[in-house]
Amino acid sequence: MTEPYAVPVPRGYRVGDWEVREPLATGAFGSVYAARRVGGPDGRLPRTAALKFLPTGTGTPRHLAHLRELVEREVALLRRLRQPRLIRMYETLVVDDPGRPALDGATVLVLERARASLSALLAAEPRPAAGPALLAQIAEGLGQLHRAGWVHGDLKPANVLLMADGSARLADFNMAAELDGTHGYTPAFSTPDYTPPELLWAEIGERGRPIRPSADIWAFGVLAHLLLTGSFPLPGGTPSARRDAAVAYARGTEELRLSAELPDAWREIVRGCLARTHADRIGTGALLRRVTAAAGTGRAPRPPRLARPGRRRRRTAALALATAALAALLGYGLDHRHSGDDGKALARYGAAELRTDRDVPVRYRRLIVDAAHRCPRPDVSPALIAAMLKAESGFDADLADPGTREYGIARWTPAVLRWWMRDDGIPASATPTPPLTPAVSIPAMGRYLCFIDAHVRADLPGDRRLLDAAAYRTSYKKVDAAGGIPAAYRAYCAEVARGLARYTP
Repeated sequence: MTEPYAVPVPRGYRVGDWEVREPLATGAFGSVYAARRVGGPDGRLPRTAALKFLPTGTGTPRHLAHLRELVEREVALLRRLRQPRLIRMYETLVVDDPGRPALDGATVLVLERARASLSALLAAEPRPAAGPALLAQIAEGLGQLHRAGWVHGDLKPANVLLMADGSARLADFNMAAELDGTHGYTPAFSTPDYTPPELLWAEIGERGRPIRPSADIWAFGVLAHLLLTGSFPLPGGTPSARRDAAVAYARGTEELRLSAELPDAWREIVRGCLARTHADRIGTGALLRRVTAAAGTGRAPRPPRLARPGRRRRRTAALALATAALAALLGYGLDHRHSGDDGKALARYGAAELRTDRDVPVRYRRLIVDAAHRCPRPDVSPALIAAMLKAESGFDADLADPGTREYGIARWTPAVLRWWMRDDGIPASATPTPPLTPAVSIPAMGRYLCFIDAHVRADLPGDRRLLDAAAYRTSYKKVDAAGGIPAAYRAYCAEVARGLARYTP
């Protein structure tokens, strides 16, 4: 089985003046491909670009109405802001191809092609020498966004792209929010390590989750600490543990754990970004001034050029970075990255929590690990989700059982799945239609397990993870009423227990 693309596009496919080449990245709601221009001469357009395909039709779970909002959000910002620290959009296209239902109606963003993402740089060089210069440019990009009245909403290494000259640009504006007074509203989705504590418990209204520019400031503080020290500023070995620590910190029962290797000037910047309350955080203008001063110049400096593919470098770090660039580990807002051989980085993703020498398909590792990390409850782990997927379907994404109306890798019934897709901005009134893809099914399993774990009675005996698994098969109320795992589900839970033993490091 090949990688499940949100938008599968064959090599050589033509859209506008562009011909699709190799895939670069895919996520739950979009896919990015390299492209070359094959149309006539046009001085406005480059010879190569990155095409970001975003489905916006109405025929499958990926073609639901909420995607139109995400597309319009990103297009509106990119059209309005043409700043040197934001990834450039050259044009937008709409696919008109009724013969290909999976592509017909997709919106295509024609974007600058970057050389690598900050994630790739950090994988090759955990504390890059260019870190201060890159932070100055990232702060400059945030300043441009905030002055224009927008909040990024999902600042993280995958959404910082490095161009051929080594300069940094912010990318992925699906979660960006235009300010209406002091607030904007963003979809109910975030990356735990970079989400400020107040958003971890924020209520979700009809317009989405309220967000302020201070959310980007918090994310910058986390990013700065990671870039300069190779570690996170809050304790915990997993994103879930660090998220719990962020909540405890906001409540005054936990402290920041800033590295002793953080220079004094940067220490004050990070503390200013990571104040417990949004009102106490440093403002965007003051942040830019302090960061550029700490980086050593009066304006945002440019880091050294990246190594070009194929060029020999003596330094090991430069060679590693060239390898990362060749692997096309680009951001464009899509965390589920891979290279042509499934990607060594993806094969090791979450290795501390999910064994890499067992039968969990590489193509699902990121979905599984990220689904667990979005839940703050420690029992909802990558190993539990993997064990349940094994028990439910044997990792068969094409499973179809019309008799029980269960489909896909997590054996969802569409009528139930619709409730656990809501955190992606999908209305509960929109019932998905099979096939139910892993990119939809696995995150929804994580959300449902998180809900279950919070509701199963705390005094029940036995392994809580298996109680959660039983409740997934039936309901937490039936587990509570039975005083444990109901007899009808003991064989299933025994299979999950074997999977837990198999997949837990």
